[in-house]
Amino acid sequence: MTQRTTTHYAALLRGINVGGAKKVPMAQLRPLVERLGCDDVRTYLQSGNVTFGADSGDEESWAAILTRAIADEFGFTVDVLVRDHAYLEAIVDACPFPAAELEGKQLHVTYLSEQPGPERYAAVDASAYAPEDFRLGDRALYLYVPDGLGRSKLAEQLARPGLNKGLIATSRNWNTVTKLVELTSGT
Repeated sequence: MTQRTTTHYAALLRGINVGGAKKVPMAQLRPLVERLGCDDVRTYLQSGNVTFGADSGDEESWAAILTRAIADEFGFTVDVLVRDHAYLEAIVDACPFPAAELEGKQLHVTYLSEQPGPERYAAVDASAYAPEDFRLGDRALYLYVPDGLGRSKLAEQLARPGLNKGLIATSRNWNTVTKLVELTSGT
């Protein structure tokens, strides 16, 4: 008898429910993802986080499926990144900053659609923004902002359109990063 293997994922929707634009109610998103054949579907916050289990597919195929389903359901396109539990856990484990000593709002991860080379961010002089700092990870940027993201000049610099050309990038604070690991654990 073949045992069913379920992989748990987090879908990260970029730029929804911000300033009244691209409204995606979580109460509508959950059943949409369930109709796609997923189980253990949960949403977290209104900022576009949905976790689910699936017996087939991979990160890229689920991102495409969800992008299409959201466009069909809501009438607009949303960038979607999908990451599996193992990846999300590895991101937490590889954090170059002392996460346990920081408030969740001081540490962020910007998830990226692909791995950029270090040359992409070489022109950003992090020392000019000290004590703020950033590090490149696996398809992610770690960002330390002691006064929060809203006041960060470094975050503003890193978000420049030309710097991230060709990438989908979406950020989550450390509280959300760790919660997504928990929600995708399959327990």
